[in-house]
Amino acid sequence: MDLFAPLQRALAEQNYKQPTPIQAKTIPAAIEGADILGCAQTGTGKTAAFALPILDYLGHEKPNTKPNRPTVLVLAPTRELAIQIGDSFRTYGKHMKFRQALVYGGVGQGQQVKELRRGIHILIATPGRLQDLMDQGHVNLDNIQIFVLDEADRMLDMGFLPALKKIIAKVPKHKQSLFFSATMPPKIRDLAARLLFNPISITVASKTPTVERIVQSVRYAKRGNKLASLTDLLNADDVDRAIVFTRTKHGANGLAKKLDRAGIAATAIHGNKTQNARQRALEAFRQKKVTVLVATDVAARGIDIDGITHVINFDMPVDPESYVHRIGRTGRAGSDGIAISFCTHDELDDLRAIEKLIGTRIRVENPEMKFDAAQEPRKTKGNQRKTTRSRRRKTTNSELRTGAQNTYRRRKKLHPAGKSGKKQRTAPN
Repeated sequence: MDLFAPLQRALAEQNYKQPTPIQAKTIPAAIEGADILGCAQTGTGKTAAFALPILDYLGHEKPNTKPNRPTVLVLAPTRELAIQIGDSFRTYGKHMKFRQALVYGGVGQGQQVKELRRGIHILIATPGRLQDLMDQGHVNLDNIQIFVLDEADRMLDMGFLPALKKIIAKVPKHKQSLFFSATMPPKIRDLAARLLFNPISITVASKTPTVERIVQSVRYAKRGNKLASLTDLLNADDVDRAIVFTRTKHGANGLAKKLDRAGIAATAIHGNKTQNARQRALEAFRQKKVTVLVATDVAARGIDIDGITHVINFDMPVDPESYVHRIGRTGRAGSDGIAISFCTHDELDDLRAIEKLIGTRIRVENPEMKFDAAQEPRKTKGNQRKTTRSRRRKTTNSELRTGAQNTYRRRKKLHPAGKSGKKQRTAPN
């Protein structure tokens, strides 16, 4: 590709020789100035597909920076993804002169405002914090030449549609737009129709929406045996670096502590942690100071770390598409990966929904386990006793209320109100 020379140099240093399908189809058209509607699964190289054309534009056009008025806007759904996009721009543009700023929540805005005031070429932002800074007058989007919307479907899942509409309304109509999403539900298509002008549609998808180099399997398990099975799995020699997904933030914290007590170096990452804490956790995982990262779905699309050998679903995801994004953290950049999911009787419906989405049955490692034996009662004996006592109290209270009403009626009959409306006293016998 006829890219800006310093870009070619940086790509050679990174040993980039062959573009991925989404890059091969997107970069030439984007360099020509066309709007792009790209649909590709996670881990296919979408970041470089928009970062390289942007840097090529900045290298050739050399636009001046203006205080609080960026030239390029890249929107991402999560802080982690925004940070990694910023890292990619720095890597590809290491031999170029340009300024960029990252704007996201979870940290103070002082440094972000300072960088915006100084003047930047590229603004990488999450919608919530960007809208907040716009409302305060720290960001003006009337100078945007290239607008990128990355992981659009994830933004809608996270409830960012109102913020997106307000941001899009402030971006100039005459601009280049690059729109990327892993899926294209109706709301995404409607948003793309409002944002793009005569776009080039690029779809890169495998026969199934999962990465083919990932070996997927399911282990049936009783709820009480999950932790022991997970510990045995993580102690295996072939586990070099693993992400374990839980359904809740509280579950992630608890599981990380239990793994630590079992002698497995683990840390948790989820939405309740501060941005600094989340970055420390990711950096410890990246540097192999911990071998296990326990995460909720907030991290499913925001983690791009080489060498993740295993993704383990300690809890099955409720949303089938989350499964695809979870396991996409392994098997990246041509590497092989392993994805193992623990499934209890209560999670069988979630497993069937995932298999319907990906179009194939996932191999079961222990089919001999009978789920009628593994099935756990929905109510423990303690809960049943509690329910029985509760019902008894309700019945007693109801009888008391009825008895009280009957007593009141009898008293009223025995002591009718007089003309003055007051009850008449009767002399004792």
